[in-house]
Amino acid sequence: MSGKLIIVCAPSGAGKTTIVRHILENIPGIEFSVSATNREKRPNEVNGVDYYFMNTDEFLQKIGKQEFLEWEEVYTGTFYGTLRSEIDRIWNRGNHVIFDVDVEGGLNIKRHFSHRALLVFVMPPSIEVLTERLRNRATETEKSFEARVSKATREMEYAKHADRILVNDKLEDCLPNALDMVQEFLNTD
Repeated sequence: MSGKLIIVCAPSGAGKTTIVRHILENIPGIEFSVSATNREKRPNEVNGVDYYFMNTDEFLQKIGKQEFLEWEEVYTGTFYGTLRSEIDRIWNRGNHVIFDVDVEGGLNIKRHFSHRALLVFVMPPSIEVLTERLRNRATETEKSFEARVSKATREMEYAKHADRILVNDKLEDCLPNALDMVQEFLNTD
């Protein structure tokens, strides 16, 4: 059956992108929903693959035209969102949609699609481990690092609203567990 959604959400640095990539590589018929953002593109990112990068005015215009399924000002002046056209594009190809989104975005998508969506919350083993992972990424200024850690602490409280919680302590255990969760969901009506 086409038309299901897998929502993988987590605090920044919990490992959701690695998990989503693993699912995409191992389960056919799933396609990645590319989110939109107005933040600066990182050196290793590709427009239209990692995100649809746009300036703030463009993002705000799309909000005004209700082109987003969900959007959020994740950090002051920094917006992220899911374009409705992304879901339509993927469903028109006969595929299921997988999202790599922040916690608020994931909850909003789940509310909209209910039983057609599986919300998987990737939980770091502790806030200390998450802090270390974010430091090791070396992609943040000290100010943005502190904002991400503060936000992550709050976001971990939302795990109770997920359909499934996936603790990412050891990646070699976490990845097969993620595949099992998704396969089970896709095989149910």
